[in-house]
Amino acid sequence: MRIADQWTEYEVYDCSDGEKLERFGDYVLRRPDPQVIWRTPRGREWEKVNAVYHRSSKGGGEWEFIDLPDEWSICYKALTFRLKPFRFKHTGVFPEQAVNWELASSLIREAHRPVKVLNLFAYTGGATLACAAAGAKVTHVDAAKGMVAWAKENAEVSGLKEAPVRWLVDDCARFVARELRRGNTYDAVIMDPPSYGRGPKGEIWKLEDCLYPLVMDTVKLLSDEPLFFLINSYTTGLNPGVLTYLLSHALKRYGGEAVSDEIGLPVKRSGLVLPCGSSGWWTNKRDMI
Repeated sequence: MRIADQWTEYEVYDCSDGEKLERFGDYVLRRPDPQVIWRTPRGREWEKVNAVYHRSSKGGGEWEFIDLPDEWSICYKALTFRLKPFRFKHTGVFPEQAVNWELASSLIREAHRPVKVLNLFAYTGGATLACAAAGAKVTHVDAAKGMVAWAKENAEVSGLKEAPVRWLVDDCARFVARELRRGNTYDAVIMDPPSYGRGPKGEIWKLEDCLYPLVMDTVKLLSDEPLFFLINSYTTGLNPGVLTYLLSHALKRYGGEAVSDEIGLPVKRSGLVLPCGSSGWWTNKRDMI
């Protein structure tokens, strides 16, 4: 497992009975986590929170705000993220993804050549900002207009407003199909697909049905010397072995190596690690993963 342990403005204090207790900068939140099936004793810190997300038995849920601003910011090294609680318990950043930002940045810097990155399902731009800060040209694609606007805000507060990023609101599969017709190519691809979702025109996305054809189409966009291909899969998604098999099959012609594993966050109280899903990497640099 790779652990996102380089944060200073975020940490998981504790996790018990289906919830995790997290600090985002100056604010402490309680949020549900389906991986937390254990029921360990809770300390008094669980009572000193700024907001709680209550899961509904009918699906979804809602926030209970105790003392939390509408928006605030946290930093990861040189990157800044604007946070705000919104439905489905999200805050605008997935802290465990920092391990992937680090690896992508290293691969780009070590390439010593111009690198074009395609970031699909790009959310609020964590990977986009990391790649741009490392010197890459990035095409950022997400179907949600609000997410793309949010990512642009993050770029601005991170000092990357003038970075070479194309910000696109589009259905990812449709965009890939158009790029194939245009003959455009990329040196690296990042995919962060949801288990289920809808595109801007009502397109239905189901991970188990849609991921394979999208990967096979996207591989056709790679340049003659691709650098890396990353697929993220969250808790309810695909396990590491599936991602390794998929990437090995899809990128066989390029050689290189496919490696997948779990990613996680350290838990302060227990000293253990909270699993947060899987990531699958293909790269032409065997010694980088």
